[in-house]
Amino acid sequence: QLVESGGGLVQTGGSLRLSCAASGRSISRYPMGWFRQAPEKEREFVATISWSGGATDYGNNVKGRFTISRDNAKNTVHLQMSSLKPEDTAVYYCAARSTSYTSRSSRAEEYDWWGQGTQVTVSS
Repeated sequence: QLVESGGGLVQTGGSLRLSCAASGRSISRYPMGWFRQAPEKEREFVATISWSGGATDYGNNVKGRFTISRDNAKNTVHLQMSSLKPEDTAVYYCAARSTSYTSRSSRAEEYDWWGQGTQVTVSS
């Protein structure tokens, strides 16, 4: 399973670091992604990282503020979020494209292994 952690309540301009820990199988061969969903909104792409960690992509709304990283030895993925805004408030999901060595993607439908999500709330 994928288990997200690190969510919480933070003030505007603050920072949070989300973690996604995989258990049961290795994610070292899989590209990983972070998505978010705010109430009554569509799920939104946040960031993705290649299986090697050598390439990343970000949604336009978070580019320059968020950083995705991974530690394949620890079977974890992280999302460092800085300069947080109230519009970043959402449930954040970690996801894996569980096909070995496939390409990263910004499309949620291309991910087949999801965590349960962690709530991030940014107060104004």
